[in-house]
Amino acid sequence: QVQLVESGGGSVQARGSLRLSCAASGAIFSTDCMAWFRQAPGKEREGVANIDGEKDTNYADSVKGRFTISRDNAKNTLYLQMNALKPEDTAMYYCAASGRWACHRFMRATDFAFFGQGTQVTVSS
Repeated sequence: QVQLVESGGGSVQARGSLRLSCAASGAIFSTDCMAWFRQAPGKEREGVANIDGEKDTNYADSVKGRFTISRDNAKNTLYLQMNALKPEDTAMYYCAASGRWACHRFMRATDFAFFGQGTQVTVSS
């Protein structure tokens, strides 16, 4: 079993920055795929970014150049640095974990068995 706990969300004005963290525990391995998803009210959960054990990354087109995903395997922690935030980035952000096979550019939520409880990000214009 894997436990994921997100933190770092909050309210920020457009063009501001936030850094999300996800503390992982349990049967998590440095080779696993880790990802960030988000879900806005009335919308489906969408992939934001993922990172594999070799630290190769994929990003949604909507966040490329603004968000950076990283991981510290020694601390079992996943990060998402979000810069130049826009109101359309407002959503609940979830950390997710799966096997390394899940790290591809399509970032399907159905490929991930473990999700955290989420942290809210609100961006005002």
